[in-house]
Amino acid sequence: MKKENYFAHPSAFIDEGANIGTESQIWHCSHIFEGAVIGKKCKIGQNVVIHGTAVIGDNVKIQNNVSIYDGVTLENDVFCGPSMVFTNINNPRCAYPRNTSDSYKKTLVREGASIGANATIICGHTIGKCAFVGAGSVVTKDVPDYALVYGAPARIKGWICKCGEKLHFENDTTECKACKIKYVLENKSECKEKK
Repeated sequence: MKKENYFAHPSAFIDEGANIGTESQIWHCSHIFEGAVIGKKCKIGQNVVIHGTAVIGDNVKIQNNVSIYDGVTLENDVFCGPSMVFTNINNPRCAYPRNTSDSYKKTLVREGASIGANATIICGHTIGKCAFVGAGSVVTKDVPDYALVYGAPARIKGWICKCGEKLHFENDTTECKACKIKYVLENKSECKEKK
């Protein structure tokens, strides 16, 4: 069914009160809850669930079988690979439900970050700007800007350019071979664009 300013497949469920930006696309069997905010030019794959307090920026791509729970914010240009997982409660128990907004831990995925297929992001953490989380990883702590992390638990394995190419540092500075952006590495733990 064609909407006034976005596309939703006929099998998608869009609750009244969901806020969906211009030119976004929502595909088969996805459910967008009342109150959810989705920016412009987003691509929401098949069987995606976006809860009511989730916030999705512009130009975000969410692949099939991903749930964006309450408390999760994705900034602009974020990529979520197929079947990756966000959590929003650290200690769930069926007999002791923790389903109030006070129980949800906030998770922030900063602008330009990519999360690979089947990765798990434990709630309460920030994935830094343009960071790259490898497929199948389990993120249990904050990920710095431009960090390349993978494994279970995920650990920093290198640094990555905003264009997606791996960076190779000499004397704590480098220039991306693909796009020529320059970077500096501070204290071996913080990567920044060089001004």
